[in-house]
Amino acid sequence: MKIGVIGTNWITDSLIEASKDVENVSIEAVCSRSQEKGKAFAAKHGINHVFTSVEEMCTSGKIEGVYIATPNAVHHEQTIQCLEAGIAVLCEKPLTATYTMAEKMVQTSRKNGVLLMEAMKSTVMPNFERIQELLPSLGPVRQYSAHYGQYSSRYDKFKEGIIENAFKPEYANGSLMDLGVYTLYPLVALFGMPEEVKAISTNLHTGVDGQGMVLLSYGEMDAVITFSKITNSYLPSEIAGEKAALHISQISSPDSVKRITKGGGQEDVSVAQTKAPMAYELEEFARAFENGQIESTVNTHELSLNVVALMQTIRQQLGIVYPIDQK
Repeated sequence: MKIGVIGTNWITDSLIEASKDVENVSIEAVCSRSQEKGKAFAAKHGINHVFTSVEEMCTSGKIEGVYIATPNAVHHEQTIQCLEAGIAVLCEKPLTATYTMAEKMVQTSRKNGVLLMEAMKSTVMPNFERIQELLPSLGPVRQYSAHYGQYSSRYDKFKEGIIENAFKPEYANGSLMDLGVYTLYPLVALFGMPEEVKAISTNLHTGVDGQGMVLLSYGEMDAVITFSKITNSYLPSEIAGEKAALHISQISSPDSVKRITKGGGQEDVSVAQTKAPMAYELEEFARAFENGQIESTVNTHELSLNVVALMQTIRQQLGIVYPIDQK
């Protein structure tokens, strides 16, 4: 599958590196607003074609799919543009900021019969499949807790008065959108939508959240998630049942899983992951494309829509408003 990338940041570097672990995928093109930056990025990675226009790349005949890693606020328009040109889209998480825009993206995929998949790596990794297999062994599940705190490399500048994109509401950024999504996506994938949501946050003067916490009720199960761009968190995540619990090393990229029984016995139940974490989402994307699907069987359209809806509800409680909320 010939793929072009839109966006030249560190996460695109990671995807290109991961593509080396995927036999049936090749990165053929890069699209950047700056010709100079695009050429430099292409030279770094040995990419054959450079474009400064999404339309030009989509109509070039050089690619079959795109990976979109631009700011959250432009995901929807770039995704729709690519889908309407018949180009399959792997869109970096979060898919977008509002349910209305997410629905338009999904509708465009279905109308044109073109694949759209959200690039959430954790749910397509082998250890997430292992978690799904082991859930019945926990007995009735009562608690889910997931944590993702990563002190932003841009936060020190923020405190000095230098505001970069990561903390600007016009880019639909902030802690929930950038990190909280990793804690919510597996929750919704495993247990569906909650019955009740209560959220609090520490908001920054620019209008984005620096960190937050959400309590979610599922009737007979409760969930708590925490996320932060202004502190690091070193906690594992946990799914606790009446018989046993699973401890997950990193909810954003599960590489190890431990099962702890009610009696205190511990067992490493991880499976080997021999590829770069992002290779698994590329494999799923290519597999769906080769099978003529318009959505992944794992990161489905419905799952993406539900997560966007849940995050929008949380944002409303946190008082976080983006300019694109009006679209």
